[in-house]
Amino acid sequence: MSSSHYIHGTSPEEQQRLTAMNRLLNERFLAQAALEPGERIVDFGAGLGQFSRAMAKITGVPVVGIERSNEQILEAMRQADADGETHLIDMRQGSAEIAPLTNSEWGRFDLAHARFLLEHVHNPLFIVRTMARAVRPGGRIILADDDYDVMRLWPEPPGLAPVWQAYQRTYDRHGNDPIVGRRLVQLLHQAGVQPRRNTWIFFGGCSGQPDFEGYVSNLAKIIEGATDAIAETGTPRETVQAVLDALATWHRRPDAALWHGIAWAEGVKV
Repeated sequence: MSSSHYIHGTSPEEQQRLTAMNRLLNERFLAQAALEPGERIVDFGAGLGQFSRAMAKITGVPVVGIERSNEQILEAMRQADADGETHLIDMRQGSAEIAPLTNSEWGRFDLAHARFLLEHVHNPLFIVRTMARAVRPGGRIILADDDYDVMRLWPEPPGLAPVWQAYQRTYDRHGNDPIVGRRLVQLLHQAGVQPRRNTWIFFGGCSGQPDFEGYVSNLAKIIEGATDAIAETGTPRETVQAVLDALATWHRRPDAALWHGIAWAEGVKV
């Protein structure tokens, strides 16, 4: 059995970060997913449910969202209610490893989706196999996750590189994988799924773009929220704070640019 550790927690500040990140990303992820009306979807690690609802708007079928955190579910339903969209999502509390599905649901979904989940678990293959069990023959499995080693900022803010490496080590310390994104196609294959597509979702931009501050803010909030864990690797808190201070002014540079690619892979159950 796999287990998971979400380093960022479920504080209101983290929920705000995730909400903002969804606004930046979801349209690009929807374009890749190429959903069809009528498709039944189960979303593993649904978090605050924004992407689950976005998928349901296209399919016209409520998405089953699996989320282990009661705090996340409560906020997911608060946001859905505020948007008048509670009918679009069926949030269920439980781990992605066990997946709280009924006997009649296993093997019946058209699509199983997981985003930013596999990097936080000890045994991602176990979860991909569970996702494969959830879909019908010919059904799709979509995986999207980080490979933090590919992120680049230029001109690089002073001190960022060692702090970012220390952040990645916080994953290793919990048995998680900060570079799982490069493994997605392999995980599909190992789970007995036929890999069909492999690409990147670009997450970044440059000074002068309207959303650029949002991308940099997301990065800063990731580092800030992980300060305690980074400090446990031996990196002084003052060093982390210096990087946060540098980012606060760096994004205003006219030549500032940020590149990050979120790995995205799709397979079909044979």
